[in-house]
Amino acid sequence: MQRVFQSRTPKLLAIWVLLLASLVVSARAVASPLVSAVDSVNMTVSDMDRAVDFYSRVLSFKKVWDTEVAGETYENLEDVFGVRMRVVRMQLGDEFIDLTEYLAPKGRPINAGARSNDRSFQHIAIVVSDMDKAYSWLRQNKVEYASSGPQRLLNWNKTASGIKAFYFKDPDGHSLEILQFPPDKGAEKWHRPSAKLFLGIDHTAIVVGDTEASLHFYRDLLGMRIVGESENYGTEQEHLNNVFGAHLSITSLRAGSGPGIELLEYLSPRDGKPFPLDEHANDVIHRQTMLVTRNTDQAARDLYSAKVNFVSSGVIANQMDELGYRTAIIVRDPDGPRC
Repeated sequence: MQRVFQSRTPKLLAIWVLLLASLVVSARAVASPLVSAVDSVNMTVSDMDRAVDFYSRVLSFKKVWDTEVAGETYENLEDVFGVRMRVVRMQLGDEFIDLTEYLAPKGRPINAGARSNDRSFQHIAIVVSDMDKAYSWLRQNKVEYASSGPQRLLNWNKTASGIKAFYFKDPDGHSLEILQFPPDKGAEKWHRPSAKLFLGIDHTAIVVGDTEASLHFYRDLLGMRIVGESENYGTEQEHLNNVFGAHLSITSLRAGSGPGIELLEYLSPRDGKPFPLDEHANDVIHRQTMLVTRNTDQAARDLYSAKVNFVSSGVIANQMDELGYRTAIIVRDPDGPRC
C-alpha cells in the first residue's frame, strides 16, 4: 500500500506505499520526482509491548513516540471500520520503523509456512558492524531462523561479493535481515568507526512478480532512481532465502533520502504464493512503506490518472496531526497490499 500524507513539516507530504493487484503506468521521464524520500516502514503487530521489547532490547531501536488514535479519519485512510490503533515510532541510526497494533478490530496472524519467494514477503535490512557478534546475539535471544545461518556472497557476483547476510523473524513472524558490507560496498556511513552493533536500516526488500511492472510504478510514476541491479543464485543465495533453487533478479531503488526499496523477482522457483486479495491493514502480514511527497493533491491526481488502486477513500485530512501527517492517501502497487 501507499499512503500519501502531509507531515508536520510545512508543505511536506508523504506516501505510504502498499502493493496493488494490478497497475498500468505509462513510462515517462520524471522531471520532478513525485516522491522525495522514503520515511519509514510500518508493520502491524499483535502485541505492542512484546514488539517494542524485541526491537529495543534485541535490535537496539529507540522509542521516539507512542500514541493511540481512532475515528473516522483513520477508518477512511486504512479502509478498516471501527479502528483503534496504538502506533509506536522507533529509530535505529538515521532510520525509522512504525509499529501498529490494532486494538480494534483485531486482524489475522501471519500464516505458518510462508516462504521468502511469496509475494507477501517484505523485510527491512539492518546493517551491523560485525556479523559474527550480531548472529551470536540473535542466537542468544533465540530468534526464529529464516536462513540456515549467515551467508557470505561469493566473488563471482561482483555486485554482491563479500556481503554477509542472515534472515530471521520477529515475534510476529515478520521477516528481518542483518547484513554487513565489505569495504567496497554500501553507503559511506556504514563504514564509519562505531561501537554500536546495529547501525541502521539500509533498505526494505519486497518480492515482486514482474520487475518491469514494478519499475513502471516506482521509477516511472513515483520517480525513484535505480542504483543497482544484479542476478543472485547459488547455494549461498538458496540458504540465505531458504528456497531451493533460488535465482533472483534484484533491482535497488532510492529516493532523495531515506532507506532504499529493493525489488526481488524470483526467476526460479516461480511457485511463490500471490499476495492475499483479502488482506487488510489490521492483519499482521500487513506492511506499509511511507514515502514523502511535496504535494499530496498532485500525487493523488497522478496516481488516479495512472489507474492506481486506492485503499483510502481519497485524500484524507488529519487535523489532529497525531501521526505526523496532515493529509494522506493509501494506494497499492502491482503485487498486493504492502509498503
